[in-house]
Amino acid sequence: MQPHPTIPYTALPAMTDAERIAAAEAFRDHVAGRRTCRMFADTPVPRAVIEAAIAAAGTAPSGANHQPWHFAAIGSADIKHRIREAAEEEERAFYASRAGEEWLDALAPLGTDADKDFLDIAPWLIVVFGQRRGGIDPGEARQNYYVTESVGIACGLLLTALHRAGLATLTHTPSPMGFLRDICGRPADEKPVMLIVAGHPAADATVPVHATRKKPLDQISSWL
Repeated sequence: MQPHPTIPYTALPAMTDAERIAAAEAFRDHVAGRRTCRMFADTPVPRAVIEAAIAAAGTAPSGANHQPWHFAAIGSADIKHRIREAAEEEERAFYASRAGEEWLDALAPLGTDADKDFLDIAPWLIVVFGQRRGGIDPGEARQNYYVTESVGIACGLLLTALHRAGLATLTHTPSPMGFLRDICGRPADEKPVMLIVAGHPAADATVPVHATRKKPLDQISSWL
Protein backbone atom coordinates (compact mmCIF):
# COMPACT_ATOMS: atom_id res chain seq x y z
CA MET A 1 0.00 0.00 0.00
CA GLN A 2 1.30 3.42 -0.93
CA PRO A 3 1.68 5.77 2.06
CA HIS A 4 -0.60 8.79 2.07
CA PRO A 5 0.56 12.26 3.07
CA THR A 6 -0.04 13.23 6.69
CA ILE A 7 0.19 16.33 8.85
CA PRO A 8 0.81 16.62 12.60
CA TYR A 9 -2.20 16.09 14.85
CA THR A 10 -3.89 19.35 15.81
CA ALA A 11 -2.31 20.85 18.91
CA LEU A 12 -4.63 20.71 21.90
CA PRO A 13 -4.45 23.16 24.81
CA ALA A 14 -2.31 22.13 27.76
CA MET A 15 -4.69 21.59 30.68
CA THR A 16 -4.57 20.01 34.08
CA ASP A 17 -7.08 17.29 34.94
CA ALA A 18 -8.95 19.81 37.07
CA GLU A 19 -9.13 22.21 34.13
CA ARG A 20 -10.40 19.46 31.83
CA ILE A 21 -13.12 18.54 34.30
CA ALA A 22 -14.12 22.18 34.67
CA ALA A 23 -14.21 22.66 30.89
CA ALA A 24 -16.34 19.54 30.37
CA GLU A 25 -18.73 20.57 33.14
CA ALA A 26 -19.01 24.11 31.77
CA PHE A 27 -19.91 22.75 28.33
CA ARG A 28 -22.40 20.33 29.89
CA ASP A 29 -24.08 23.20 31.72
CA HIS A 30 -24.14 25.33 28.57
CA VAL A 31 -25.80 22.75 26.33
CA ALA A 32 -28.19 21.80 29.14
CA GLY A 33 -29.82 25.18 28.52
CA ARG A 34 -30.75 24.23 24.96
CA ARG A 35 -34.49 23.87 24.51
CA THR A 36 -36.58 23.00 21.49
CA CYS A 37 -38.57 26.14 20.61
CA ARG A 38 -41.87 26.25 18.74
CA MET A 39 -42.57 29.96 19.28
CA PHE A 40 -40.26 32.20 17.25
CA ALA A 41 -39.88 35.93 16.68
CA ASP A 42 -39.38 37.27 13.17
CA THR A 43 -36.29 39.19 14.33
CA PRO A 44 -33.64 39.01 11.59
CA VAL A 45 -30.50 36.93 12.12
CA PRO A 46 -27.39 37.81 10.07
CA ARG A 47 -26.51 35.31 7.38
CA ALA A 48 -22.96 35.25 8.74
CA VAL A 49 -24.21 33.53 11.91
CA ILE A 50 -25.82 30.74 9.89
CA GLU A 51 -22.76 30.43 7.66
CA ALA A 52 -20.48 29.97 10.66
CA ALA A 53 -22.81 27.40 12.23
CA ILE A 54 -23.01 25.38 9.01
CA ALA A 55 -19.23 25.56 8.62
CA ALA A 56 -18.94 24.16 12.16
CA ALA A 57 -21.33 21.34 11.25
CA GLY A 58 -19.15 20.61 8.24
CA THR A 59 -16.25 19.68 10.53
CA ALA A 60 -18.10 16.55 11.72
CA PRO A 61 -16.44 13.17 11.26
CA SER A 62 -17.82 11.08 8.41
CA GLY A 63 -17.42 7.74 6.70
CA ALA A 64 -14.20 7.78 4.61
CA ASN A 65 -14.23 11.58 5.17
CA HIS A 66 -16.67 11.90 2.26
CA GLN A 67 -18.74 14.47 4.21
CA PRO A 68 -22.06 13.23 2.76
CA TRP A 69 -24.20 16.23 3.63
CA HIS A 70 -25.68 19.35 2.12
CA PHE A 71 -27.26 22.23 4.05
CA ALA A 72 -29.90 24.31 2.25
CA ALA A 73 -30.26 27.56 4.23
CA ILE A 74 -33.54 29.30 3.46
CA GLY A 75 -34.27 32.92 4.28
CA SER A 76 -36.76 33.59 1.46
CA ALA A 77 -40.27 34.25 2.80
CA ASP A 78 -41.79 32.69 -0.34
CA ILE A 79 -39.82 29.47 -0.07
CA LYS A 80 -40.42 29.23 3.66
CA HIS A 81 -44.16 29.52 3.04
CA ARG A 82 -44.05 26.82 0.36
CA ILE A 83 -42.31 24.56 2.84
CA ARG A 84 -44.90 25.33 5.49
CA GLU A 85 -47.79 24.51 3.17
CA ALA A 86 -46.25 21.19 2.13
CA ALA A 87 -45.18 20.29 5.67
CA GLU A 88 -48.64 20.99 7.09
CA GLU A 89 -50.25 18.83 4.42
CA GLU A 90 -48.05 15.91 5.49
CA GLU A 91 -48.60 16.67 9.16
CA ARG A 92 -52.39 16.69 8.81
CA ALA A 93 -52.20 13.23 7.27
CA PHE A 94 -49.83 12.12 10.04
CA TYR A 95 -52.08 13.22 12.88
CA ALA A 96 -55.23 11.98 11.14
CA SER A 97 -54.15 8.49 10.13
CA ARG A 98 -50.43 7.72 9.93
CA ALA A 99 -49.55 7.99 13.61
CA GLY A 100 -50.59 5.19 15.91
CA GLU A 101 -52.31 5.81 19.24
CA GLU A 102 -49.11 5.15 21.20
CA TRP A 103 -47.19 7.71 19.11
CA LEU A 104 -49.89 10.33 19.57
CA ASP A 105 -49.93 9.65 23.31
CA ALA A 106 -46.17 10.21 23.41
CA LEU A 107 -46.54 13.53 21.59
CA ALA A 108 -49.47 14.78 23.68
CA PRO A 109 -47.36 16.27 26.55
CA LEU A 110 -45.44 18.34 24.00
CA GLY A 111 -48.58 19.98 22.62
CA THR A 112 -47.63 19.49 18.97
CA ASP A 113 -50.14 19.57 16.13
CA ALA A 114 -50.30 20.04 12.37
CA ASP A 115 -50.01 23.86 12.57
CA LYS A 116 -46.40 24.85 11.81
CA ASP A 117 -46.56 28.64 11.76
CA PHE A 118 -42.94 28.81 12.94
CA LEU A 119 -41.90 27.77 9.43
CA ASP A 120 -43.13 31.16 8.21
CA ILE A 121 -42.03 33.22 11.21
CA ALA A 122 -38.47 32.13 12.00
CA PRO A 123 -35.83 33.95 9.93
CA TRP A 124 -33.99 30.79 8.87
CA LEU A 125 -34.84 27.24 7.90
CA ILE A 126 -31.96 24.83 7.28
CA VAL A 127 -32.78 21.64 5.41
CA VAL A 128 -30.13 18.97 5.92
CA PHE A 129 -29.68 16.39 3.17
CA GLY A 130 -27.79 13.12 3.21
CA GLN A 131 -25.93 12.30 0.01
CA ARG A 132 -25.90 8.67 -1.08
CA ARG A 133 -23.11 9.34 -3.55
CA GLY A 134 -20.43 11.99 -3.73
CA GLY A 135 -16.94 12.20 -2.33
CA ILE A 136 -14.68 14.93 -1.06
CA ASP A 137 -13.94 16.59 -4.42
CA PRO A 138 -16.48 18.48 -6.59
CA GLY A 139 -18.06 16.35 -9.29
CA GLU A 140 -17.28 13.01 -7.67
CA ALA A 141 -20.03 10.37 -7.61
CA ARG A 142 -18.47 7.71 -5.40
CA GLN A 143 -20.33 5.57 -2.90
CA ASN A 144 -20.73 7.34 0.46
CA TYR A 145 -20.55 5.39 3.70
CA TYR A 146 -22.31 5.68 7.07
CA VAL A 147 -24.44 8.48 5.68
CA THR A 148 -27.09 8.40 8.39
CA GLU A 149 -24.54 8.37 11.20
CA SER A 150 -22.37 11.06 9.62
CA VAL A 151 -25.26 13.42 8.93
CA GLY A 152 -26.63 12.85 12.44
CA ILE A 153 -23.34 13.96 13.98
CA ALA A 154 -23.26 17.02 11.71
CA CYS A 155 -26.80 17.95 12.77
CA GLY A 156 -25.77 17.72 16.42
CA LEU A 157 -22.87 20.08 15.80
CA LEU A 158 -25.14 22.46 13.90
CA LEU A 159 -27.67 22.61 16.74
CA THR A 160 -24.89 23.16 19.26
CA ALA A 161 -23.29 25.92 17.18
CA LEU A 162 -26.62 27.72 16.81
CA HIS A 163 -27.23 27.42 20.56
CA ARG A 164 -23.75 28.79 21.23
CA ALA A 165 -24.66 31.77 19.03
CA GLY A 166 -27.67 32.50 21.24
CA LEU A 167 -30.34 31.22 18.86
CA ALA A 168 -33.34 29.02 19.54
CA THR A 169 -33.76 25.91 17.40
CA LEU A 170 -36.30 23.28 16.47
CA THR A 171 -35.80 19.98 14.68
CA HIS A 172 -38.69 19.18 12.37
CA THR A 173 -39.03 15.89 10.51
CA PRO A 174 -42.27 15.74 8.52
CA SER A 175 -42.84 12.37 6.92
CA PRO A 176 -42.43 11.83 4.05
CA MET A 177 -39.95 14.63 3.34
CA GLY A 178 -39.45 14.32 -0.41
CA PHE A 179 -41.10 17.72 -0.95
CA LEU A 180 -38.08 19.37 0.68
CA ARG A 181 -35.80 17.99 -2.01
CA ASP A 182 -38.12 19.31 -4.71
CA ILE A 183 -38.53 22.78 -3.19
CA CYS A 184 -34.80 23.14 -2.53
CA GLY A 185 -33.91 21.90 -6.02
CA ARG A 186 -31.64 19.12 -4.80
CA PRO A 187 -30.80 15.99 -6.87
CA ALA A 188 -32.74 12.75 -6.60
CA ASP A 189 -29.91 10.89 -4.86
CA GLU A 190 -30.04 13.24 -1.87
CA LYS A 191 -32.35 12.37 1.01
CA PRO A 192 -33.83 15.05 3.29
CA VAL A 193 -32.91 14.10 6.85
CA MET A 194 -33.96 17.03 8.99
CA LEU A 195 -35.32 20.55 8.87
CA ILE A 196 -33.77 22.82 11.50
CA VAL A 197 -35.58 26.03 12.38
CA ALA A 198 -33.35 28.79 13.77
CA GLY A 199 -34.02 32.23 15.15
CA HIS A 200 -34.85 34.21 18.27
CA PRO A 201 -37.57 32.92 20.60
CA ALA A 202 -40.78 34.92 20.76
CA ALA A 203 -41.07 37.21 23.77
CA ASP A 204 -43.84 35.01 25.17
CA ALA A 205 -42.24 31.68 24.22
CA THR A 206 -42.81 28.78 26.58
CA VAL A 207 -41.57 25.20 26.74
CA PRO A 208 -43.62 22.19 27.88
CA VAL A 209 -42.38 20.97 31.25
CA HIS A 210 -42.24 17.44 29.83
CA ALA A 211 -39.63 18.60 27.31
CA THR A 212 -37.25 19.76 30.06
CA ARG A 213 -36.92 16.30 31.55
CA LYS A 214 -33.62 14.67 30.66
CA LYS A 215 -32.46 11.26 31.78
CA PRO A 216 -29.73 11.43 34.45
CA LEU A 217 -26.24 10.11 33.89
CA ASP A 218 -26.90 6.78 35.59
CA GLN A 219 -29.72 6.04 33.15
CA ILE A 220 -27.77 6.80 29.98
CA SER A 221 -24.37 5.31 30.79
CA SER A 222 -22.62 2.22 32.08
CA TRP A 223 -19.04 1.92 33.22
CA LEU A 224 -17.15 -1.31 32.56
